[in-house]
Formats: sequence, C-alpha cells, structure tokens
Amino acid sequence: MRRQLIYARSPDWAEIAARAEDLISSAAFEPVKDETKTRAGFIALENGASAFIKRFDRGSLTYGWWLRIRGSRARRSIRGAALLRAHGFGHPEPYAAVELSTAGSIRAAYLISEPLRNAKTLSVSIDLRGRRRGAQAAWRRSVLAAVAREIRRLHEAGLFSSDLQETNLMIERSGGEPRIYFVDLDGFRSLRRVRQHRRERNLVQLDRSIGRFLRRSARLRFLYDYLGARPQRREARAIVARLLERKRREDRKRQARRGGESACRSAPASGPA
Repeated sequence: MRRQLIYARSPDWAEIAARAEDLISSAAFEPVKDETKTRAGFIALENGASAFIKRFDRGSLTYGWWLRIRGSRARRSIRGAALLRAHGFGHPEPYAAVELSTAGSIRAAYLISEPLRNAKTLSVSIDLRGRRRGAQAAWRRSVLAAVAREIRRLHEAGLFSSDLQETNLMIERSGGEPRIYFVDLDGFRSLRRVRQHRRERNLVQLDRSIGRFLRRSARLRFLYDYLGARPQRREARAIVARLLERKRREDRKRQARRGGESACRSAPASGPA
C-alpha cells in the first residue's frame, strides 16, 4: 500500500506515524474501541510518552475512491481540530495522521493524538447510579451547565457537529471545574450561521444519549442553560414541543432504516428456479 503523511506536529511524530500499522497491532496498544471500521486506544511509546491512536475507514475499494474526494476521517479530523483551535474550544491535539491507499483508493487512515487519560465521557461524569449523592450531584449540575453553555458558544461561533452525542464529549476535572473536550472531530464544520434546525439536531442528539440519566427537571435546566435564560412559559412549551417532534421524526427514520436492513438480511437469495 502507498503511505501518505497528511499531518505531523514534528519530524518525530512523522516517524511514529510511519509505524502506525505496527503500533496498533503491538502489545503496547491498549484498546478502548475495536470495531470493523474503527479501532482505537492508547499506545505507550518507546521514549516513555503516550498517545491515542485511531484507525478509520477499512472499507471497499469503491468506498476508498469516494473517500479520496470527501477526505478520510483522519484528514477531516485534522480540519475539525483546526476549527476548534481557532475558536478556543477544548479538543485532543492531533500529533500525526497518515493515509494508506491502493490504486488511488484510501483503504485505511490513522490519527495519532493527545491522550486524554484523565477525562471521562459525559455520561460517566453525570451518572449518579451507585454513587454517593451530595458532592457528586453538585458536580453533575456544574458539568451539565458548562456543557450547555459550551454548546451554545459552539453554535454562536458558527461551528456545527453532525454527531454531537455524549460519547464525543469528554469531561476533565480541572481546578474543581469541568473542562470540556470535543472528540471525534471529523464531523465538525464551519457555517456562516448555525440555523435553528441544526441547533435542534444537536440538542436532540445529546438528549437521546444523556436523557436516560436525567429527570425532566434536569433536562429542562440543561435546555435553559443552553438558551442562556428561562423563556416565558408559552415560548418554553413551543421549544420543547418542537424538540420532541424532531426526536419522534428521527426515531421513525431510525426504525424504518432498521426495518429495511432487517428485511434485506432475512430475504431469501434470488436465483434461477
């Protein structure tokens, strides 16, 4: 395969990126995600440093040609990191990125970035099940308020993520305050203005992934923190109704897609009688 370095923070990281395939298969690799198209985890390097390495996009030859036009997830993550950095948002800093291709088709892409060892996903940070209340509940309130404000600031800066679910938000305790990191950066893009339907899409994505941990009052408080103030009762009801309707529409679409996939898997193979 042809190897193309698309980003390196330094010559040392360029050399490490050239060994990405070996590193992710070595005993020094500590996996946190291992799926067909994505493998990711921490890697301990020979010089005592550590990093987070992720492999994307192991697909068909045709899919790889399409990625050549669109850009691999590693390449789009480098762009997303630049957008967030320019506006002062927390994110893991990229160290290096490389693409592997055959006949012009991208078959795999690797991203090596800053390891967020002390950060936890949003759901872990706010899940109080099995924990002592009191201080933990106060921490959860501060995390939710900080996340709501940061999402509002993101949208006001003209930035939008196509996949803003809780696993893509990492929380680190810094000086007693929550520090927020956006991860999985390939879905970020810059717009002249983040319009209402995109804002609602992000709010629904978050509510779907963290709503199971929160009571209705906490979910409303999160919405009000995002809005910056508590609106009048009529306006608040209208906003909530709009978000619930959007969630129902998206749920119906998901069910339809799952039904179609299930039908395809269960359909008998066609052939000559």
